[in-house]
Amino acid sequence: MTESERHSPEGSCRILLLSGYDATSHKRWRHQITGLLGDYHWQTLALPPRFFRWRIRGNPLSWLNEPCLQEPWDLVIATSMVDLASLRSFHPHLAGTPCLLYMHENQFAFPVSGKQPASVDPQMVNLYSAISADCVAFNSAWNRDSFLDGVRKFLDKMPDEVPNGLITRLREKSRVIPVPIEDRLFIDARDGVNWARPHLLWNHRWEYDKGPDRLWKLLQVLERRAVPFRLSVVGESFRRHPPAFARIREAFGDRIEQWGFLESRGDYERLLRQADIVISTALHDFQGLSMLEAMASGCVPLAPDRLAYREYVPADCRYASHEQDADAEAHAAADCLERLVRCQPHACPPEPWRASVLAEQYRSLFDALIHAGQGHLTFS
Repeated sequence: MTESERHSPEGSCRILLLSGYDATSHKRWRHQITGLLGDYHWQTLALPPRFFRWRIRGNPLSWLNEPCLQEPWDLVIATSMVDLASLRSFHPHLAGTPCLLYMHENQFAFPVSGKQPASVDPQMVNLYSAISADCVAFNSAWNRDSFLDGVRKFLDKMPDEVPNGLITRLREKSRVIPVPIEDRLFIDARDGVNWARPHLLWNHRWEYDKGPDRLWKLLQVLERRAVPFRLSVVGESFRRHPPAFARIREAFGDRIEQWGFLESRGDYERLLRQADIVISTALHDFQGLSMLEAMASGCVPLAPDRLAYREYVPADCRYASHEQDADAEAHAAADCLERLVRCQPHACPPEPWRASVLAEQYRSLFDALIHAGQGHLTFS
């Protein structure tokens, strides 16, 4: 459970990083941060991403006897699955240590599967952790706003004794700092987009919240309109995945360039540079790393006008959002794609999301929290 990320020179600030549900994106982020800011002394506690209901509620118990939690730290960073309020109460000396909560996602806006039992526990863990933290950082403004809106609606359900000013206090200590995109993905030049027969890329998790059924409908509309295209459908998949994938492969097999999960990161990055247009049909995406990666690699984006996409996908590349009408949205996406083919826009790499740019924002935030904890200044 304990992982020493990096040993830094004697006297460097000591940071404890807690990942309560170490999913792929969480692991990637912590390796990035510890690599970009290697002059701190890092120590990590990470729990495997399984048994979600137990993990989000039980991580303080899993770490109850961890020796490193008894050590002095200059800063504690916890990911959104960590029950930070319970953890600080179990280890009272941490009450005086600055704590940053990094929100990869929030349970108020997370899509609910019909297979999951209804429970407010995950939401309350997020809320109590945010209250306990000295600062709450979100990977997108949409993540922050949906969290605060979710908390507001949650408090509206309380029958009485609702705390005054909580939303304001949470907003005041919130920051937006995205998960960085590695500098190596940003390319200076690449071959032009094949607008005559564009290579469409869909590179998301193979789960229902990423809208594979909407991709299926979009491709059907393009077929009926006789829009030429090639297709790659990749991303992390699981033993069971939505039936839309089988339908897509059967119907468009002769146009498929790449199908399924790419084990090699190098092969995936080459595909990003080969594709022309990266597509999202997601109903849910807190930041959209796969879209940002492809855009950095020179792909033109095509995404719905919702979620975090409004923060980095140009307006001309966003199609009208119809969350309750998949057919209408498929036609809107096809209309937008045909406009892009006519207008042939240039690539729009997301420079503010570049790792070398964001590294200094992370450093400034960490240093401000550390100095505030040492009594040198007031963090705000």
